Amino acid sequence: MFRRKLLAMFAVTVFLSVVAVALLVSEVTRRAFEHSENERTAALVTQFRREFNRQGEDVARRVQAIATSEEVSRMAVKLNRPQADAGPYFELAKTTVENSRLDFLEFVESDGTIISSAQWPAKFGYPEGAMGSFAAAADQSAFLKQEELQDGTALGLFAVRAARAGERPVYVIGGRRLDKSFLSGIDMPAGMRALLYQNRGERFAAELLVDPAETAGAGVRPAQELEPLVDTVRQSKEETSWLVHWSGDGAEDEVFHAIPLLGAGAGKDRPLLAILLIGNSRRSYVELMRHIRSAALMVGGGGILLAILLSSWAAARVTRPVEQLAHAAQEVAEGNWNARVDVLGDDELGQLADSFNRMTTELLGQKERLMQAERVAAWRELARRLAHELKNPLFPLQLTVENLVRARQQTPEQFEEVFRESSRTLLAEIANLKGIVGRFSEFSKMPQPKLQPVQLNEVIRGVVQLFQAQLEAPGRAKIKCELQLDPHLETVAADAELLHRAVSNLVLNAMDAMPEGGTLSLRTRNDGGNVLIEVADTGAGLTAEECERIFTPYYTSKAHGTGLGLAIVQSVVSDHGGRIHVKSAPGRGTTFVIELGRNAEFTQSAG
Repeated sequence: MFRRKLLAMFAVTVFLSVVAVALLVSEVTRRAFEHSENERTAALVTQFRREFNRQGEDVARRVQAIATSEEVSRMAVKLNRPQADAGPYFELAKTTVENSRLDFLEFVESDGTIISSAQWPAKFGYPEGAMGSFAAAADQSAFLKQEELQDGTALGLFAVRAARAGERPVYVIGGRRLDKSFLSGIDMPAGMRALLYQNRGERFAAELLVDPAETAGAGVRPAQELEPLVDTVRQSKEETSWLVHWSGDGAEDEVFHAIPLLGAGAGKDRPLLAILLIGNSRRSYVELMRHIRSAALMVGGGGILLAILLSSWAAARVTRPVEQLAHAAQEVAEGNWNARVDVLGDDELGQLADSFNRMTTELLGQKERLMQAERVAAWRELARRLAHELKNPLFPLQLTVENLVRARQQTPEQFEEVFRESSRTLLAEIANLKGIVGRFSEFSKMPQPKLQPVQLNEVIRGVVQLFQAQLEAPGRAKIKCELQLDPHLETVAADAELLHRAVSNLVLNAMDAMPEGGTLSLRTRNDGGNVLIEVADTGAGLTAEECERIFTPYYTSKAHGTGLGLAIVQSVVSDHGGRIHVKSAPGRGTTFVIELGRNAEFTQSAG
């Protein structure tokens, strides 16, 4: 129905609009969140680097202070003497580091021999493996270094300064741990955090992940989720971003920005000592998207409900006139030419209603004129046929009477014989006139059908039984009769006697069309809600002009026909609410098809 289509159109339009708005808002929100996330990450990286530089400057300043202290200067002077002994300075680094706020401190001779180590005193007298790079880093900014300890390895921010009191300087190497305390000093915005992965070993290890919010070695949630990100940075030594799914809840997801922290060196040879991981929680974004979806669902549901109400109102306003037009058109189709619709307004529907009313008025007028023309034509045809039919017997009647008069006047002695012969002629022609008048009277008095449940197969069998003797009559070309009756044929509401008469007329026509014999076929079948009867012959067939005029009353192609047989058949079929048509071509035989409705309501009530 148009009303349902209009309702569906409104609902789909509202739904698609809400979906489009929700997607647009989601996309704008996503881009805004990503922009904000990038800005906050950049700010945090800047803050980290600022803190890194500040800590490095502080370490360098304290190492410089130690290198220029009086005690270290005296040590440098003594160690520049021949056969100098470094043993008295074994504890110097340990006592010095306690007041310097440094975590690491070592004194190294110019040849790389360790004089004193605060973090690992047992290294006294051993060579410092990275002495070449330390000498180059003297008087430069702080750098990262993995420091070997008695109980493991620690990452620190180191600076190198030289105490010069002769040809052989003494190098002071001091540093501060890069650990949780360092990360805790960074001011973290809400929803962000900083982790530090110490790059030791060839494989990822959760215990190397430093998180200020966790206890040592505990890591963060399932720390193995960070392994792909760490491996990617270890291979490329470049900044990388990664989305980490901690659980099935999207609100737990974090976007991590990984920054490689390289040690001292030049170019690509600088070792990767650690990875700074800056995590940005997506909770606010996910919750916002959930709110957007919830709002979209609420708005969409409300919009669809509103669309239903509006479309119902609009459909009623639009479809009511259309339904009235459809109902009026149905009435016209059923024969009520006086159907009218109300004209409401001057819009397109009002114009349509007005056009419909004018159309029915015009059709009614045309119908009246057509009926008048048909009545005149029918009377003219009736007069022509009556004149033709009556003229043939009237001429013999006139001649007979004239012969009687002439015989009475000229040969009275032969009058009796002429009278007897003329009487026989008069009676025969009068009987012929009575037959003609009877046939016309019969056609004019066709009774209305009395509907009862009828099985058409039984009617067809009755007609065949009636003509069986004529079909096989001696001295006449044999006509073969074939029956193709549908065993599942539906019962129809009809007048069995009138249908028997109609089918009989069709069978007679078929027999007349096959004077030299042939095949007569009678078929029945269901066709949707209708039932079909087909009467076919293998005669000479009809031309297209004959097919158009064959049901016209008084039209006949036979030498002695009245032209009423097929007109009677059409009248019977029409009175049953059905229709009949013919299919034929010269030399291909003729098939008459009767199509009848079941009239199910009548058959059910009658049953």
